[in-house]
Amino acid sequence: MKKEVYPVIKGAESLYFSGNSTGILLCHGFNGTPQSMEYIGKQLAKLGYTVSIPRLKGHGTNVEDMKNCVYNEWISDLQIAFDELKQKCDHVFAVGQSMGGALTIQLAANTIVNGIFLINAAVTDVAYKQYRDETKPKMIEEGEPDIKKPAVHEITYESVPLEAVHQLLDLMDDTKNKIKYITTPTVIFKSSVDHVVPPANSDFIYEQISSVDKRIIELKNSYHVASMDYDAQLIVDNINHHIQSLNAGISVTELVNS
Repeated sequence: MKKEVYPVIKGAESLYFSGNSTGILLCHGFNGTPQSMEYIGKQLAKLGYTVSIPRLKGHGTNVEDMKNCVYNEWISDLQIAFDELKQKCDHVFAVGQSMGGALTIQLAANTIVNGIFLINAAVTDVAYKQYRDETKPKMIEEGEPDIKKPAVHEITYESVPLEAVHQLLDLMDDTKNKIKYITTPTVIFKSSVDHVVPPANSDFIYEQISSVDKRIIELKNSYHVASMDYDAQLIVDNINHHIQSLNAGISVTELVNS
C-alpha cells in the first residue's frame, strides 16, 4: 500500500455536512469523486441529516495514484468514514453508486448498518469485463460519463490504469459472494438504460440478498451516473422517505405495501 503522491483535484475533496443524529454515508464509484454525489449529499443535508462523502484512495488526484491501489483499501476507506460517522450519530445509513454500491455491500457485510441504498451497483457485469485477463493496454480510455442530462461535468480521469480495472473486477467477484449474507433493509435504484453497469446487476442483488425488507426503484430518466442525472431528486426523496420510515419502525416492505 503506497501513499498518494499527487494533490487532490480542486472540487474532488471529501465532503462533510453536520446535522442531526441520523448519519448518511455516500460512496462514489470507480473513477468518480465525492463531486458525483455532492447534489444528493447537499439535499440530504438540507433535510437535517449528517452527511459524509469520503474520497476513495487513488481517485480525484492522478492516475498514477490509482495505479497503486488495491480494492481492500477502498473497503477500508468506507469503513473508516462509517466509523467516524457512527461516533457522532445514533443511526447510520449508507448509499453507494456503481462500484460504491459494491463497497456499500461490503460495509454491510462487515458491520451493522441501519439500511443501505444502492444506485446502479456493480457486482456481476460491467463495461470493463473484457479486460479481465488482459495485460494491455496499460491505460483504458474512458470517454464521456454516462449521463443522460446534457452539459453535466463529472470530475473523472480521461483514462484509467488496467491495474485498477483488475481491482474493480476482483472487488465485484468478492462482493457477489457476500450478497447473500446481507440482511439490512435495502433499497435498490436501477436505471432502465445504463451503458456501464447493466440493470441485470440490480436484479441479481435483489434476488440474492437475504434482506427481508428490500425494494427496487426504477429510474426511467437517468443513465449510469444517476446521482447527477434527471432522477437525482427522486433518489433524494426516496432515501429521505425510507429513512424516516425505518427510523419510525416501519419496514421497507410495509412501506411498499401500504
